[in-house]
Amino acid sequence: MIITKAGRRMFPAMRVKITGLEAHQQYYIAMDIIPVDNKRYRYVYHSSKWMVAGNADSPVPPRVYIHPDSPASGETWMRQVVSFDKLKLTNNELDDQGHIILHSMHKYQPRVHVIRKECGEELSPVRAIPTGEGTYTFSFPETVFTTVTAYQNQQITRLKIDRNPFAKGFRDSGRNRMGLEALVESYAFWRPSLRTLTFEDIPGMTKQGKENVNRDLRTFGLCT
Repeated sequence: MIITKAGRRMFPAMRVKITGLEAHQQYYIAMDIIPVDNKRYRYVYHSSKWMVAGNADSPVPPRVYIHPDSPASGETWMRQVVSFDKLKLTNNELDDQGHIILHSMHKYQPRVHVIRKECGEELSPVRAIPTGEGTYTFSFPETVFTTVTAYQNQQITRLKIDRNPFAKGFRDSGRNRMGLEALVESYAFWRPSLRTLTFEDIPGMTKQGKENVNRDLRTFGLCT
């Protein structure tokens, strides 16, 4: 995943479908991105593999992307695909634009948070997500990515240029489409995946609410 000083949108963007919320309850939807481990990586060209290159750099300031439609009712969230396509990544530790700050050549895991409004009063773009009752966190192993300032693999470069709506200037209109589609099929992260998240015991909810609290999130656009 490309990161820049000025900030670069994630592509593919994370998009989720949420069900099982209380229709009239207000919720915040937010995303943060956390390190997968405490390692720094490098790409080995002759073997086309990522290898550990040492310990991770010092932690960066916590940043949270609060979905611009927040807060909204459960009914509103459930009738739309929730997209994080406006979220931007940067490697500028002095960033004052609200972008998510990450180190290059590190592995990261995006997390989606569903937060009841009364539990999200202290929600801030520059503080860690509040924890406890009323905050539900979801992550998908398919969305783990490695940050770079330039793509390390020519196939990924071609794939992203062709699929990214913001990369029209790089496209070659005469490219062989069949060859590209074969390339796309070779990458599993383009295939949609379904995850079912079940909460058996949420304090303060009625029995009917507990029975209906299952949330199915389908990831439509997965990070690389």
